[in-house]
Amino acid sequence: MNSVLRYSGVFVVLVLLQLLIFNNIQFSGYINPYVYVLLIIILPLSMSSWIVLIIAFLAGFIIDAFSGTMGVHTFACVMAGFVRPWIISLNMTHEAADPEISPSVQNNGMRWFFLFAMMIVLVHHLSLFYVEVFSFTGFFRTLLRVIVSTLFTTFFIVILDMIGWRR
Repeated sequence: MNSVLRYSGVFVVLVLLQLLIFNNIQFSGYINPYVYVLLIIILPLSMSSWIVLIIAFLAGFIIDAFSGTMGVHTFACVMAGFVRPWIISLNMTHEAADPEISPSVQNNGMRWFFLFAMMIVLVHHLSLFYVEVFSFTGFFRTLLRVIVSTLFTTFFIVILDMIGWRR
């Protein structure tokens, strides 16, 4: 019960941060940090895939509802939640041996957490930006947006995790 309340609080805080602060950050159309993806990243490694997908759906749906983006964030979050088990199996090392823990810099080390977070964010951003554009006419421009936004989002996620905001 304690973990349900903690993750519910994290859910609310991340969605509010995204809607009130990070949705208003945009540099020259290329940098859009979406830190609410941290919610998908910090869920325990052993959590059932269907629960992760439901949480990802709810997060994306709420962001879409308040941003007026009609399902783009929902799709991207569900895609990130869908590939999460595969990314976990790719990144599973001795640093992440305990499946009951929540991924963090403190629990898994900087290198593991950074790679794990970057891969989840990259899948989210690829899905988000290419569905948003829904065309291959500006393929390389969109790819540049994905790369730059992935780097900045991952930077914010790692900084948030390092300052220990969820303990």
